[in-house]
Amino acid sequence: MSARTEATRHKLFAATLELAESRGLVGITVDEIASAAGVAKGTVYYNFGSKDALVDALLRYGVDLLAQRLRSSTEERDPVDGLESLVDATLEFISRYPGFSQILVSELWRTPGQWHETLTLLREEIITIIKQQLGRIEAAGRLPAGVQVPVAAAGLFGTLLVVALDWQVFQPERTRAEVRESVMLLARGLAKQLPDEGQR
Repeated sequence: MSARTEATRHKLFAATLELAESRGLVGITVDEIASAAGVAKGTVYYNFGSKDALVDALLRYGVDLLAQRLRSSTEERDPVDGLESLVDATLEFISRYPGFSQILVSELWRTPGQWHETLTLLREEIITIIKQQLGRIEAAGRLPAGVQVPVAAAGLFGTLLVVALDWQVFQPERTRAEVRESVMLLARGLAKQLPDEGQR
């Protein structure tokens, strides 16, 4: 893909996100996306073929960015530190791309629509990364007995999305570090049958 084509696609992604923030994905049209991006309507069709294909590509692009950040954040030697880095990377991503995160929240849990299949696959990609990190904590003997890692991973993913958007919309005066620590209090509670910090 040429740099020019990639730049055009990103411009269309940005326009779609801007429109979707206030109206959701379903209600926006190709004409509106093209106008917001400052391109001809045919440019949308040339690059994607349809609005649905554009949205599908946007969802895959955004989740790929998030997944890259999460994978690089889990390299801490201590698995709980790695989980904290994962939480922080998610919060940083959502603060940088609030429109994309709003789409994830609104589309993931509504009645299945056009992008449900894509979102299901993308959700699984992110949750798998979280499951792997929780699995590291479990392998270190630092999860309470009876915790089901797949359920805990899905719960943490949902918590992060909702808490981060609540932060952006209702508590923007809070720092990312403060929000991260609030989430980590919950996460450490999940893994609280750990040695104290000084005993690691």
